[in-house]
Amino acid sequence: MAPATVVWLRRDLRLPDNPALDAAVARGGPVVLAFLHAPEEEGDSAPGAASRVFLHGALWAVSVAAAARGGILVLRRGPSVKALAALAREVGADAVYTNRVREPAFAARDEKTLAALRGEGLDARLFEDGVLFPPESVLSSSGSPFRVFTPFWRRCLARPSPAPPSRAPRSIPAPLRPPASLRVEELGLLPSVPWDAGIREAWPPGEGPAAEALSRFLDDAVGAYPDDRDRPGVEGTSRLSPYLHFGCVGPRQVWHAVRSRAEADVSPGVMKGAEAFLRQLGWREFAHHLLVHFPETVRAPLYPRFASIRWRRDPGGLAAWRKGETGYPMVDAGMRQLWATGWMHNRVRMIAASFLVKDLLLPWTEGAAWFMDTLADADQANNTLGWQWVAGSGADAAPYFRVFNPTTQGERYDPDGAYVRRWVPELSALPDRWIHRPHEAPAEILTAAGVTLGTTYPLPVVDHAWARQRALAAYGSIRSPGR
Repeated sequence: MAPATVVWLRRDLRLPDNPALDAAVARGGPVVLAFLHAPEEEGDSAPGAASRVFLHGALWAVSVAAAARGGILVLRRGPSVKALAALAREVGADAVYTNRVREPAFAARDEKTLAALRGEGLDARLFEDGVLFPPESVLSSSGSPFRVFTPFWRRCLARPSPAPPSRAPRSIPAPLRPPASLRVEELGLLPSVPWDAGIREAWPPGEGPAAEALSRFLDDAVGAYPDDRDRPGVEGTSRLSPYLHFGCVGPRQVWHAVRSRAEADVSPGVMKGAEAFLRQLGWREFAHHLLVHFPETVRAPLYPRFASIRWRRDPGGLAAWRKGETGYPMVDAGMRQLWATGWMHNRVRMIAASFLVKDLLLPWTEGAAWFMDTLADADQANNTLGWQWVAGSGADAAPYFRVFNPTTQGERYDPDGAYVRRWVPELSALPDRWIHRPHEAPAEILTAAGVTLGTTYPLPVVDHAWARQRALAAYGSIRSPGR
């Protein structure tokens, strides 16, 4: 029998379409799935509080899935080199396989860890996973990375289609003497004070719920996706983002499932919806492309002149934004949804982010850090792209003079107030006309709805029209020709 292989899991917590696992099973010897808890090695890529809740469940789910096929998942703490080398010795493994993670801290660790393992005489290999098109392989005609989405995606679509996803192995042979493992509870991923019930309810973890979410989207929502994806009051999105981030479902699985549905149902609505959804998957690819080629953008603007913006310090405004108490219902609904469920609708993410950066004139890095801690789907690539887009300082960014009006954005994308009524219930009795502008409602309307501004619901922390001019002045002071 061939020697054992250790498969080091990270952002690939699934059995189907897992290149490292497929290669390990193909060798014919025992296979040991391993997860190492080493947040100190992951820097600002380490999961935040909400992501840790999802990770806890995802580890439990992949352990159950592996056991159903005769396999085992071993949980250990880092340092990575020491833990992996020790585990390999315990099970008689001569190889450690793992799938590539594109975030800078992971990439730097992988280079050092695999080199050290090879120095120990182990066959240490990285496999391509996590993206449809490896970022190093998608370059402009001049050989430089893309900074604009449309030509980037056009180049991706000109390449061969991603390979079809593989099925989960029928069996995963475990070693005769299973090595010791921590219990998932011993990793300390869950909070000591149980505030996480809403996150656990919103996101059942694992490859099974991920597959169900994908099927539900394709059955119920893909045809209306181009219109409904921007309406937070309806179930118009796939809600796959946490599953994609932790690899409970892979992008190849999603790509081919969507393409297959469009080929099976050639109605204009489904075909248009599938194309629009795959384009959004393309934005995920673009985010990883940018992070690989411009890793400094996690903390600094892609275009250096934006570093000279004079941001404000406003602890009170920042706290109001975090708590969903800004006095602007669409912003507050999003921030409360985030706190309760570890997720926020993407349109509302843009509105809430614009409010922090443009209305409050607070640094985008403050918002990025908060999202990384409170989003179950907190993904460094997507988070960085999104915040730099809103701030106007990144690739394919919104122009600096684009400032979302939180009131009119709410009226456009939540016209009946369903989203605000769910997450800001103190305003639920207001008529549609006033649900997004309670600070402008007549006194008798507020009284009839049981709303007392400044008491039951806050007054606006800033006047939007005035704040917009302040933001334009701050940005205009650093304006120069070109980006």
